[in-house]
Amino acid sequence: MPAIVSRHPSFFVLLGVLLAQLLLLSVQITRNQNVRLIHVWAATAFGPFEEGFHDVVEGTVQSWKAVHVLWADQQENQMMGTQLVVARARIQELSEKAAEVQHLKALLNFKSQLSYRSIAAEVIASSPGIGSTVVSIDRGQDSGITVDLPVVTPEGVVGKTVAVYPHTAQVLLITDPSCGVGCMLGKSRLQGILKGGSQDRCDLQYVMDEEKVSAGEAVLTSGLDQIYPKGLLVGYIVRSEDGNIYKQIAVKPAVSLSRLENVLILFKSRPEERQALNVGHP
Repeated sequence: MPAIVSRHPSFFVLLGVLLAQLLLLSVQITRNQNVRLIHVWAATAFGPFEEGFHDVVEGTVQSWKAVHVLWADQQENQMMGTQLVVARARIQELSEKAAEVQHLKALLNFKSQLSYRSIAAEVIASSPGIGSTVVSIDRGQDSGITVDLPVVTPEGVVGKTVAVYPHTAQVLLITDPSCGVGCMLGKSRLQGILKGGSQDRCDLQYVMDEEKVSAGEAVLTSGLDQIYPKGLLVGYIVRSEDGNIYKQIAVKPAVSLSRLENVLILFKSRPEERQALNVGHP
């Protein structure tokens, strides 16, 4: 390049002078609305670049706004989701409290109808394993609890106390094979002994084959075992078949023994004793 310039110096000098004059003219010449020609050239030359840069900037801004809106929506959705979980938990808590209140109300109403003195207790534990037949309650010797006291709910008989400690006691459920309950049928008044069977079933024993026993008939306590007061609901007949001498009768307990929460322990005081207690304690 320097060699070409050195060979033709006059040409390049003339070219430079022409370019200088062209620039001066573009500065001086104006078009419509007093716009200088150089500005027109500059706009023509740099316009596409400016438009492209503007589009890039505008696209970036719009993208950032979209990202910001999406992030805000996501945060709002997360907050609403958290509030929904809290609300559902609160509803569940209130429903459980309402159910507990209804259960306790039924327990108190049942207690007021009993002819025997009683005390309420809460089930605090059960023995491990499926079909557990022993539960623990939060009443013991300090509440006057002794062994062989009947334990009931408004739905029916639960079992009896078998072990008592200073502040707790164990209850043997009627589904345990060793827990016998003197019973009678609600309609025919036939008597028998209820023994624990398999899991949630019991067997009513010593009812003769020739006796008529119908499915669905109520089974009540007879009072002959000297533990359970007479007339308490125990369960319902679900199956009755003839055996060699005695019928094979399956009984479903009236109480859902796997869902025990609160129970009543009955003391063996007669109505006259209860009346005396009420007189002595206004």
